[in-house]
Amino acid sequence: MEENEQWQEAWKNLAEIEDPELGISITELGLVYELRIEEAKAFVKMTFTSMACPVGPQLVAMAEGAVRKAAGITDAEIEVVFSPPWNPRDMASEEAQLMLGII
Repeated sequence: MEENEQWQEAWKNLAEIEDPELGISITELGLVYELRIEEAKAFVKMTFTSMACPVGPQLVAMAEGAVRKAAGITDAEIEVVFSPPWNPRDMASEEAQLMLGII
């Protein structure tokens, strides 16, 4: 995965989104599985903390808006996946795990 300035800006924008229930960045939680940029379109593969996440649609809209703010990105596609299932012990950053009381 090439991490050029455009990718870094899009990732930074995604990192500013907090899960409303946990108050932790979706990137720190490990909810963003993939960010890919092809020409002017961003592709994001993400998940939720649970399949019944009540703020799922809100998170998708926020992710789309966040990547569209990056320079040169005019379109975005957000794919919500549940495989692999989100596991904070394996996917969340150490800081997020501390905040969640896992470690």
